[in-house]
Formats: sequence, C-alpha cells, structure tokens
Amino acid sequence: MFCLAPLQAGVLAQQPTGSIPTVTGSPSGPMVTPKTGAGTENEINVRSGPSRDYARVGVLVIGQYAPALGKTPGGDWILIAYPGAPDGTGWVYSPNVDIIPLVDLPIVEPPSTPTPRVTPTIDPTLAAQFIVEIPATRLPTFTSPPPLVIPTFIAVAPIGGSSGMPMGFLIIGLGVVGMFGALISLLRGR
Repeated sequence: MFCLAPLQAGVLAQQPTGSIPTVTGSPSGPMVTPKTGAGTENEINVRSGPSRDYARVGVLVIGQYAPALGKTPGGDWILIAYPGAPDGTGWVYSPNVDIIPLVDLPIVEPPSTPTPRVTPTIDPTLAAQFIVEIPATRLPTFTSPPPLVIPTFIAVAPIGGSSGMPMGFLIIGLGVVGMFGALISLLRGR
C-alpha cells in the first residue's frame, strides 16, 4: 500500500483571495419581475415608499426577480425584498411587474409620507417685477346733451298782394299770349 500522507504535507496550496461562491437556495413564495413587451422600459424604478414622491433606491432590470412581500391597500404598489435599499425592502409600481405565481399578497401598511427635499418658495424680488399697478382713472360721467332746437315755420302771406287771381290762371294766360305772338311771327315771315 501507498502512504500519501507525507507527500501531501509538503505541498502548499494557494488560498482563495476573492469571495467564494456559495450555493444558495432560491427563495420560495411569490416573485416579481419587470414586464416585457412593447412599450416597456428595460428597467423599472424601486422606491423607498409606495409613491413617486419617495426617493429612488434602485432598479429592477428585465429578467431580474425579487421576492414579493406585500402590497398597499389599493394594490397599486408592491413591497419587495431589495438588498440595495437602506432597510432591505423597496416598492415597485404593480402595473410594471408580473407576479409569479399569481397569488394574493398580504396588505402591508405603507411608510409615512416623505418630507419634500425642497420647500417651494417665491423670490420676492423676482415676484415684484411682475406686480402690475394699475393707476386710478376717472370713470366716465354722463353729461346730458343740449336741448334740441326744433325749427318752426311761419305761414307767409302770398306774394303779389291779396288779389284773388290764382297763379295757375296767370301762367296759362301768359302761355296763350306767347303762342299768339309766335303765330303772328310765323304769318309775317311768309
């Protein structure tokens, strides 16, 4: 028989310097993965709370799975185990993910509403540039128009005195005399 013990004691082996991969079991229970298909992004945001008002703590890329822990009372957001977040959990918008297998998740109470990062304020110097002061003006007043002067016509006495002869008779008489004169000049010129 061979005795290998003395040979092995003299051989020096290199110690691993990096992390040693270990075999871990896949978590059981429902998992979420980003939806694939037309119109979707390559990644979805993971937030610290169930709203777009919360800070983004990471992303899930297509093909990546995360354990689903619960959902909001309305079911719009899903709580997942996300090691990159400060407390190890994150929230994803439920229309953007598929739940495998499709199960009803327990309802989880969402965290308190985040404090806004910046309080919106108005710069008074900038706002003063846009304040328009309208100067006071006199309102128009009603002034009554001057009274209308309506002309009146006075009856005028007929021209030529008070003779009783009508004017038309005089015109006809002069026309007859003129015709008579024309007739005489015609006959004389013969």
